[in-house]
Amino acid sequence: MPTDPTPSDDGTALWVGPRRADRRLVLLHGWGADADDLLDLGEAMLGGDPAAIGLSVVALRAPLPHPGGSGRQWYDLQQPSWPQLPQARRDLRQRLLALDASVPLEHTALLGFSQGAAMAIDVATGGGGEGAGPLALAALVGCSGYPHPDWQPQRPQTKILLTHGEQDPVVPFAASEALEQSLTAAGGSVQRMAFSGGHSIDPSLMTAMREFLLSGWQGS
Repeated sequence: MPTDPTPSDDGTALWVGPRRADRRLVLLHGWGADADDLLDLGEAMLGGDPAAIGLSVVALRAPLPHPGGSGRQWYDLQQPSWPQLPQARRDLRQRLLALDASVPLEHTALLGFSQGAAMAIDVATGGGGEGAGPLALAALVGCSGYPHPDWQPQRPQTKILLTHGEQDPVVPFAASEALEQSLTAAGGSVQRMAFSGGHSIDPSLMTAMREFLLSGWQGS
């Protein structure tokens, strides 16, 4: 990106553009990646310096080290029944609510990939229970995501875009179909885009994703 990313004071996030702005994009990386993984995606989608368009970009770093020795994870996928998931939900919700102090959540778009998409969709729709309601975001994008086993979404408070590769060898394509069905059943406004490819964010979808985000920000 034209503006160099800067780490947060405690190493939990990378920032591009101003920390206070009219709009914000929050990025959640996948299992085994790190906060810098999706920063180039912002440049590809937005096509310019975030500061020039009044946008704050924040890439959150997952709280746990990956068991492979590099990268991070929101919770350990290798542990049966994912016992770290409830705490991961609580932590992510608190981090998003803390960001509301500088840019309101209704002006914030949330985009996640793979495990980050599962976390984004779960937390944004209040699906983890524990008295947490859905978040009123400007937009929600889940790329190559999947539903958590105990996920029961409440009525989403934002429009949702799902993307998934039809030949994804990591997260089956059917996972996005299941997400769409559950979100629609909960009363959500959901758009799902498939592409011929694997576990990735396809470059051919960048224009559509940008238009979706801009529409969400303009309507917030």
